[in-house]
Amino acid sequence: MANTRTVTVINGDGIGPEVMAATIRVLEALKVPLEFEHKDAGAEVVAKYGTNLPHETVEAVLRSGVALKGPTGTVVGGGLPSANVGLRKRLDLYSSLRPVKSVKNVKTRYEDVDLIVVRENTESLYAGLEHIIVPGVVESLKIITEKASTRIARFGFEYAKKHGRKKVTGVHKANIMKLSDGLFLDCCRKVGREYPEIQYEEVIVDNLCMQLVRDPTRFDVMVLENLYGDIVSDLCAGLVGGLGMVPGANIGERTAVFEAVHGTAPDIAGKGIANPTALMMSAVMMLDYLDMGEEARRMENALHKVYGEGKIRTGDLGGSATTREFTDALIAAL
Repeated sequence: MANTRTVTVINGDGIGPEVMAATIRVLEALKVPLEFEHKDAGAEVVAKYGTNLPHETVEAVLRSGVALKGPTGTVVGGGLPSANVGLRKRLDLYSSLRPVKSVKNVKTRYEDVDLIVVRENTESLYAGLEHIIVPGVVESLKIITEKASTRIARFGFEYAKKHGRKKVTGVHKANIMKLSDGLFLDCCRKVGREYPEIQYEEVIVDNLCMQLVRDPTRFDVMVLENLYGDIVSDLCAGLVGGLGMVPGANIGERTAVFEAVHGTAPDIAGKGIANPTALMMSAVMMLDYLDMGEEARRMENALHKVYGEGKIRTGDLGGSATTREFTDALIAAL
């Protein structure tokens, strides 16, 4: 038996505890050598800790090196800073990795979508560096550095090389933001020259969005700044059935957090009808990260079998199965 590895578990808000419980049931059915250490984060723990990201949670992830996380809520236009952003900053999780792939028998406008979104996670406008200059005037700072741009470009090219991908697309708005996005592109080009076997191209971000909805098969691995990546990754999820059907990971040099990228869905929280697929797919990514490839393929294949049979579907996909019924079917498929 392999040595047991500790995984920090963060349930999150809303439907987070429900989809997390379902995912852990599947991991336990796989008999993977993991033990789960539960820690808190999110809007629902502020009253207890005075913060949505307790220090002990961050320390736990630093100790374990890996976390599985449910969705956490963030107030729009006020309140505390995002727990997600805080976790990425404090752990230097510089790369957001979002595979987007069609799932059999989930009908969408497109078939055979297979995209990889690689998003820089630490800077640009999404970092939230903003302040009021005078009443009625707010300034937001877009910071782009050579260090961050180079390492996200290298992550994208290394991913492409490791997984047999043929093309990397650098996404930008350098026609307008010539210095900041220009620096980002310069870094992508320099790194790209080290990988002559991989095709490199550049696309303006608004054109990318149009091209994606016209023909997503023309793209492969996309490398983007933080804000662009946040928007484009959700757009790509819509091509395969929505955020409930795609996994996500935030990866740094020493730690990684695997999480459902959808929202907290407070309207259905506690009803036992949430679709746990996104978090389960994220757990598959986590198993691969932990060099548990055999277990990852078993879990992934079980998911595809359940969807391929088309008998068990949660409400978001037109079915009537509960979270437990979906999870039971998945465990049976193992």
